[in-house]
Amino acid sequence: MQNRIKELRQKHNFTQDELADRLEVSRQTIISLEKERYNPSIVLAYNIAKLFDMKIEDIFIFEEGEQNG
Repeated sequence: MQNRIKELRQKHNFTQDELADRLEVSRQTIISLEKERYNPSIVLAYNIAKLFDMKIEDIFIFEEGEQNG
């Protein structure tokens, strides 16, 4: 699943560590999300959307027919 996390993090001038702290996850989770190697839980996706004041579907791009890893 594609996402805009890196773009949004940079736009808001957050380091990976700062974003991880705000979301209460590890820096490694942020790295994996940005490299699209990890799909977040619905709770984490909600928290990311809330932090950036956006809708989940405006951050995460789910392609029709895409399967969970």
